[in-house]
Amino acid sequence: MSAAPQPGIVKRSVSIAGHRTSISLETEFWEALQTLARSRGQSVQALVGAVDAAREGRNLSSAIRVFILEACQTTTTGRMD
Repeated sequence: MSAAPQPGIVKRSVSIAGHRTSISLETEFWEALQTLARSRGQSVQALVGAVDAAREGRNLSSAIRVFILEACQTTTTGRMD
């Protein structure tokens, strides 16, 4: 018996470095990721690949959430770290 999906969590599959993986994120994070990818002229898959390459041991879903948080902080504070 499999566990029921958590409310608001959406699971999607992407290809990263030639292999398929699935990522579970809240709908709001998927929307933010799509917005960031569009603003950078990238596909969501390319942006996820960049996050994956820099995640330093964190699981991919968490790394994406932190990436989005940092992007929001940069936008609101004007920092360009």
